[in-house]
Amino acid sequence: MKKITQIVLLIIATTTSAQEKMMSYAGITNFEASIPFFEEVKAINEKTTCILITKTGQIACWINIKDFEFKRDLMQEHFNKNYMESNRFPKAVFKGKIEKFDLKNLNSESSQYLITGKITIRGRTKKIVINGTLKKVDKGIELYSTFPLNTDDFNIEIPFIVRSKISKNVNTQIICVLQ
Repeated sequence: MKKITQIVLLIIATTTSAQEKMMSYAGITNFEASIPFFEEVKAINEKTTCILITKTGQIACWINIKDFEFKRDLMQEHFNKNYMESNRFPKAVFKGKIEKFDLKNLNSESSQYLITGKITIRGRTKKIVINGTLKKVDKGIELYSTFPLNTDDFNIEIPFIVRSKISKNVNTQIICVLQ
């Protein structure tokens, strides 16, 4: 009888915690570091993973660096090998909290939220505060945010020969539907 009670409690606990988490394995992260009049420096990653704890507003997102895709293979190779050293630093991670988050207040209208946390890229961690919007959609909750990142903050060196062609300020965008 004691074992049956433990199994039932375990099932209830698992079901309860599953309802408090919303996830996405197919979020989209874009970045652009283009300079006008030079070749576009832009990439997309359609395998961004995000987890939202609906009870607390805590959020975590991570990206495999090698999943960023560029229009040109050579640009992608340089990005992974020279700039991001993706064999050494394979992931970028954000852990934070959506301020004043309450699942009951979300509807189909976009609502602005402040998201505070820490982002780790190339082994360097930086505190950031970004604006994001959340809204209910058919499949769950859509998260959308755009924010700048600076290459100097993460010790990403841009070689002198291309320094005038690549921006140190990288415009970053994340879109995901959490289910």
